Amino acid sequence: MLSRTADHLFWMARYTERAENTARMLDVQVQHELLQQSRSDAGSGWAAVLGLSELSADYRARHGDVTARRVLDYMVRDPENPSSIFSCLRAARESARAVRGAITTETWETVNQTWLELMRMLHQPLHDPGALFEWVKYRSHLTRGVTADTMLRDEAFHFLRLGTLIERADNTARLLDVKFHAPQVEQAQTAEARMQEQDFYHWSGVLRSVSGFEIYRKFYRYAITPERVVELLILRPDMPRSLAACTMDIIDTLTKVANPQSADTLRSAGMLDAELRYGRIDDIMATGLHAYLTRFLLRINDLASRISQDFLAA
Repeated sequence: MLSRTADHLFWMARYTERAENTARMLDVQVQHELLQQSRSDAGSGWAAVLGLSELSADYRARHGDVTARRVLDYMVRDPENPSSIFSCLRAARESARAVRGAITTETWETVNQTWLELMRMLHQPLHDPGALFEWVKYRSHLTRGVTADTMLRDEAFHFLRLGTLIERADNTARLLDVKFHAPQVEQAQTAEARMQEQDFYHWSGVLRSVSGFEIYRKFYRYAITPERVVELLILRPDMPRSLAACTMDIIDTLTKVANPQSADTLRSAGMLDAELRYGRIDDIMATGLHAYLTRFLLRINDLASRISQDFLAA
């Protein structure tokens, strides 16, 4: 396979996954807005949304104060924001069009139809953002399902899978890092019952953003605690969006596309996978979650760079 073709496939999958992750993140924040909270708490929630994508500086330079309406517009329809839903789905469609011969007709029609429907939806006022976010998640699931059921399990499929997994691991780590260090409720609201209520909604929102709320209840059945949420989203290999599950599948996929230049890349991925496979939550919390996730993000992005150097276009 030509490296340029592999590059388009890889980024087509990354942009599709990024659009879904953005929709999940915004959906949780919109639902959180319905809870009783102070204005400062609401503002910090939207600021965290920008911080998750490292867009705070760009947003403030262009839009100033952080408000729900402005952040929604910036993260949904702004063509100059490379992480907006509009930009991601546009880039995914352009990548798919560039490799039209490497994907099935069904896959191309799904990606193209998603883009055409989005254009129609964004020409109307955004009265119900929750409906848009559910639609984005559905179209992302549909794209992956059509790809899995219609494409040959060849290199094209494997590079699509690699793009999805790299983007998913990066997003889960960022989500945990931002939410774990999010500002807590104001000092005037420090009653124990109030704190427990806020803690429940905070961490249940994190779980719902990765479709993990029902899975958490199945595994733990007890009250939601930060340590158990972290354990689920980092170390459990049977949780689809956990870091362990992503790195395990990355190893499997890299093995299938390995070439003489990719030995170091496979070794780097294997070392990361081993740490997650045999890690323990007590050790992670003892050494500091922020430090652990910062190191993971550096390593997963280094892995993405290695994949680009070994397989993709410069």
